[in-house]
Amino acid sequence: MLPNKRPTPDRTQRWTFSQLEGLVKRNPLMISRWVLRWAVLGAVSGIFAGLYWNILELLTHELKQFADSSLLLIMPLAGLFIGLVIHFLGNPGEIGVIVDNIHTQGGRLDTRKNPSMILASLASISAGGSAGPEAPLVQVTGSFGSWVADRLKLEGEDLRSMSLAGMAAGFTALFGSPLGGAMFALEILHHQHVLEYYEALMPAIVSSCASYLVFAAITHLGIAPTWDFPKYNLDNIDDFALAIMFGIIGAVAGWIFIAIFRACDRIFAKLPGPIYVRTTLAGLGLGSIAAVLPLTRYFGHEELSEVLNTSLPVILLLALAGAKMLTISITVTGGWRGGFIIPLFFTGACLGKAVALLIPGINPALAMICTMAALNAGVTRTPVSTTLLLAKLTNFGPFTPILFASLIGFFLAPKAPLIESQLRLQSEKAIAD
Repeated sequence: MLPNKRPTPDRTQRWTFSQLEGLVKRNPLMISRWVLRWAVLGAVSGIFAGLYWNILELLTHELKQFADSSLLLIMPLAGLFIGLVIHFLGNPGEIGVIVDNIHTQGGRLDTRKNPSMILASLASISAGGSAGPEAPLVQVTGSFGSWVADRLKLEGEDLRSMSLAGMAAGFTALFGSPLGGAMFALEILHHQHVLEYYEALMPAIVSSCASYLVFAAITHLGIAPTWDFPKYNLDNIDDFALAIMFGIIGAVAGWIFIAIFRACDRIFAKLPGPIYVRTTLAGLGLGSIAAVLPLTRYFGHEELSEVLNTSLPVILLLALAGAKMLTISITVTGGWRGGFIIPLFFTGACLGKAVALLIPGINPALAMICTMAALNAGVTRTPVSTTLLLAKLTNFGPFTPILFASLIGFFLAPKAPLIESQLRLQSEKAIAD
């Protein structure tokens, strides 16, 4: 039964569906105000994402004119600039810090880190680091959600939901998938796929939809598929066995990537001196690899299209996959700023295409997309959102094989996740039990 007395908003209370239904019927303006807040948050996030993307493209275009002939000069200088920004403006952290703050800081993300994150990430990505814009977008839009919550004097789950709605808006702006972006913001918080913050799902979806519309209007991106994959029709039950096989290949690649990443992290951690020493040496390493394998430069948004549309030999595809794992690791552990989701997609595409060339009769689209899905799902622990994102980015109609591969990558992933803060909530729950 519904309570006789009208329920009053208690920021620490979790409403039952019956109570929410009664609240909406008695006070429909309340839910309208919440929807408006989520939509405005998403729209502002979309504006920021659109401006960030346009500035990033401008900087990338300008730097390309100089860097192609002088990689070993431009990239170390970019690394020095990134290190100086972090040294003087503060360390903005990476996606692991964002996840940790959602768990431990009441869901509040610090806006004071945004200037450092924006400047460092723009330099990192435009100079050719193997990291994408998702980390800076999520940090800035998520912290804007926290700022809005503070202005509205929200606390507890209401505050956390606003931060998560902002994060979802940032993910969606880049990937062009409102549902996938919303799910990714919630999935990436946990390594065992415990959707603890389910109350943030509707705020995340509403905010994502608003962000998607605004970002698409500004940049004209996200409406059509990002990558033009070969056509594929699911007309054979055996394709599910192939999806599982490529899921296993992607899972193994995930183990290799995590091992490389942790080895690079240990090496950079031993370097003495301030942060700009590490970032400069990282730039030198990235420039050296890019001089031999140019396709390893940048985060893979355009480079993946070249892999799709160019006939590359198997040995080169395997070399690109291995080198990309190394450049992602050097970029992130070396102090450069950005995310590794699209770079992982690039790596998976190279591996999948190489195997498809080795085994006659395999559809290359199925091979590439399933390997991409398993690798990313295994590293980030996001099987559902990875499936949704790839279905949108590639226009791969029957997404069930992608789901199979994502689940294989997720279940075969190492016990200890790459993003260590994903463990925090499970550890706290175990202690409480």
